[in-house]
Amino acid sequence: MLLLPDNEPVKINSSMVLIGAKKRGDKFLNPVPTDETGFDKIIPILKEYINNSAENTPKKPLGPFKTDPSIYNKQPLTGLRITWMGHSSLLIEIDGNRILTDPVWSERASFLPFMGPKRFFEPPLALKDLPPLDAVIISHDHYDHLDKATMKFFADKSIPFYCSLDVGHYLQKWGMPANFISEMDWGDSVMLTNDCILTATPARHFSGRGIVGRNETLWSSFVIKGAKHNIFYGADSGWWDGFKDIGDTFGPFDLTMLEIGAYGKYWPDIHMGPRHAADAHLALKGKLMMPIHWGTFNLAPHAWYEPIERLLLYAKEDGIQLFAPTPGEPIEVKKEYVSGWWEKYR
Repeated sequence: MLLLPDNEPVKINSSMVLIGAKKRGDKFLNPVPTDETGFDKIIPILKEYINNSAENTPKKPLGPFKTDPSIYNKQPLTGLRITWMGHSSLLIEIDGNRILTDPVWSERASFLPFMGPKRFFEPPLALKDLPPLDAVIISHDHYDHLDKATMKFFADKSIPFYCSLDVGHYLQKWGMPANFISEMDWGDSVMLTNDCILTATPARHFSGRGIVGRNETLWSSFVIKGAKHNIFYGADSGWWDGFKDIGDTFGPFDLTMLEIGAYGKYWPDIHMGPRHAADAHLALKGKLMMPIHWGTFNLAPHAWYEPIERLLLYAKEDGIQLFAPTPGEPIEVKKEYVSGWWEKYR
């Protein structure tokens, strides 16, 4: 694997999953044909929401969940520790490196501060109390993954940001210096530190922050390889056969972090849900699977707890070991761990 010491992305075309994203005009394309749920699905989706009786938002308030920041004064004994801040925001400690993924600390995942999906619980740790970071990863530009207020907090912090192609213009617009932003195409690899490699891999999703401008920025998943551990951050993706290619090329993985929430019958190609997430974990050759992208925002017609409860059944059927900590709980990744935190809020 070819790497540059100055964090410039390098293309390595040794596998199908390492070939860069394709475009049609100014629009990025998915790796396979994909129904991205356009305007033709709006009316049936609205009808589904109107007639829906599932508990999309918890009847009981969740939390509060609190993280003791003093724990970060000591390195994890195993070298791998994860703190789930909710949704797809993860504080990853891997072999002496600290990485934050898709940080969303705002109350709503929306372009408006008073409308749109509202968090079920406050972030367990204040932004100012985060430990020193080696990198922040931004997978794509959707509001539940790219949060303007959170990005403005980081704008003057001199932390390297790694994002999918053309997402960097948002960061610069919100005050981040260009020299702290590295945009990555599928197949690009960078050295975060001397012993930690980040590789952008394809995902089956879409992008856009409004009615216009859809798919003008890229969406990605990421392989994070430390000196001892190898993990996969799936971000947002529908199921596709490329998970096997990623597993064959970069696996096996000590941990896969895969989305299980925000699925629906009208958008099966762009979100996996628990069944296909379990399939993806197996295809990736994962050892432990961490469910993410659930239990934080109301983004789909299913009950807020349904994704994890379905996943538990599929994991039992398929012999998958799960890693499902409580929000804000820094836990070393050693063996199967299911906290069951959601059960008392049912």
